[in-house]
Order: sequence, then C-alpha cells, then structure tokens
Amino acid sequence: METNSFPYRARRWNGRTRPLRGLRVVALAASLATSGCASGTEPDARKPAGDVVPQTFAGEGWRTDFSERTVPLTEFVSGGPSRDGIPPIDDPRFLPANLVDFVAPSEPVIELVVDGQARAYPIQILIWHEIVNDELGGRPVAVTFCPLCNAAIAFDRRVGGRTLDFGTTGKLRNSDLVMYDRQTESWWQQFGGKALVGHYAGRELEQLPARIVAWRDFERAHPKGQVLARPHGPPSSQSGFLRPYGENPYAGYDDVASSPLFATANAGDRRLSPKERVVFIERDEDAIAIPFSVLERKKHITVLAGGERLNVRYRAGVGSPLDKPEVRAGRKIGSVEVRRGGKLVAFDQPFWFAVAAFRPDVEVVR
Repeated sequence: METNSFPYRARRWNGRTRPLRGLRVVALAASLATSGCASGTEPDARKPAGDVVPQTFAGEGWRTDFSERTVPLTEFVSGGPSRDGIPPIDDPRFLPANLVDFVAPSEPVIELVVDGQARAYPIQILIWHEIVNDELGGRPVAVTFCPLCNAAIAFDRRVGGRTLDFGTTGKLRNSDLVMYDRQTESWWQQFGGKALVGHYAGRELEQLPARIVAWRDFERAHPKGQVLARPHGPPSSQSGFLRPYGENPYAGYDDVASSPLFATANAGDRRLSPKERVVFIERDEDAIAIPFSVLERKKHITVLAGGERLNVRYRAGVGSPLDKPEVRAGRKIGSVEVRRGGKLVAFDQPFWFAVAAFRPDVEVVR
C-alpha cells in the first residue's frame, strides 16, 4: 500500500471535486455509485434485504455469508483502500505516561479505563489505523476511530463467549467505517457497533465508556497510565506501517459547514450543520444529541435518557485532530464527559451528519 497518502479517495466537497487542502492524494477517485445510500433504517435482523451480492464483493475473496444481512448491500461503498488497506494495530506496544514525548499537551487522546487500568490511544496514531485490537484489565477491547465522521468508540471484543479480532473492510456506509471480524468475516458498523452482514448479523458489540481528552489531562489523572506507542519496524512486518504519525491527512475536513466525503442518508437534515460536533447518547429507545456549541455556553447540562439522569460536562482546551496539517496544531474545540452519578458512561461525540444518518429520530438539545 502507498505510504504518506490520504487514506480515502477524494470526493465532491463544497461543490468541487478536489483533495482536502494539505493532503497528498495518490489519485482522484473514479465515479462512485451512491444511489444505495439513501436509507438510514434497518429491517429486522438476519432477514435478507432482497438485493444480490455485488460482483465487486464476490470477487474480493470474502468468506462472509452475504445471505445473512440486515441492510441492503447497495448501502456499502468503497472508500478506496482494499481490505485492511488501512491496517489495524493487532500487537500494540505501550509506553509509561512519563516517557511519552511525542504528544502535545492539548492533543486529543482516547482515554479508556478498565478495572482500574488506564490507557491513552493518541488520535495521531488512530487516524492512520482506525482500529486497535487490545486487551485491558483482562478484557479484550477494540479501540476505534473513524476520521470521516469523528467517531471515537471502544468496544468489548467478545460476542457469545467468543473473542473477535477486527480489521477494516475498505467499505463505508454513511461515510462511516465498516469493520469486519477475522473469525467469521461478518461486517460491523463502527457507529453503534452492530453487525450488518454475515454470521453475526443483528448482534451488537458492548460499547465501553471511553472518551476523548487532552493529553495533559490524561497524564495528570493517570501518571502511571500507559500510552499507545507509535508502531515501528520494517515495512514487511505487521507492526511496521511507515506512516507520518503526527500529520493529519484530513487537513480542513472539520469545517463545520462542509459535507462529508461520501454520501449519507438524510443529508438534507438541516437541524445542525453537517460537521457540528455533538454529544450522542443512546439509552434503550432514546437518542439525544447535544451540540458542542450549546455545551460551550452552558458547560454543564443534565439530560434524561432511558430513565437515567445523566450529567454532561464540557471541558475546554482539547485540540481538533482534523483541522491543521499537524495534529498538535489543531484549534481548540474542547471535549465532553457523560456521567451517571460519579460513573463515566458510554457515549460518543461524532459529527452531526452521522447521527442524522443513523438515528434520524434523535432529539436535539438546544
């Protein structure tokens, strides 16, 4: 795979076909059929959706059982790279927090604490790999980041007593990462963690209470914590990827009024600008989105979701990884935590267009 290149192909953005500013794009995309991306609803699990397996999928060597699916296969589009062309990290190395010198104070990291053990996963690394298969506190976990929709989500990798390992399909749905497990090659939506195609169609991964914080805040809160190290080694090894860590291949992508790179369902939903960052909370049938612009003013909001009273707090000083050509230089956008009582709960802080695509019934808190 080419190195130092934009992971996804260029698409029409703000009315013109061009790469994002600051990107080194290998080639412009060929035209991409998006007519199948108009639906954000999902029929009952494990019922074939009536369409045939696209010839491109059949010729890619998948062992996936395409007869088991909860959405039409036409909703999946190629993002450019092939399977694992954006390579997940399967053998992560970690450094003690006090030895880390490659992350700037305001840089965003994904914080995950399991059974008292804390780890930070710098976005400057996840932006190039999107998935880390890890084990923390005796629990197998997958830490994921989709730069196209700004979704940072951690999952328990166990399903029905079986531990799964995840890779990238090279496919997108609603401009969001589609993962696959190597055990059955079922396809999983990163947003929400649901299996859409294959043996596990209809199953859902348990989401863990991860959050994005500034590196300085993680280091202060967890001085004995561990930090994902930059992969290294020869290009032929599984850990050697030769990526320009610290650089942002999506410079300028988080312009709040700009459109996503790929077609999404409910693109006409104008309740918020496409790339307004929101806090997204799901509890039972309830779905709530709180714009960052509201939280910047209010700092603290209490919401009721699924019968639970949740406290949502805004913290300033966290940089955007999708702004400047260097991650450390991103403008300050802040971050959020959601707690029930004093306990951190699972949530996400994606771009609005992703929420509108996957949960059009969401309640927007003004």
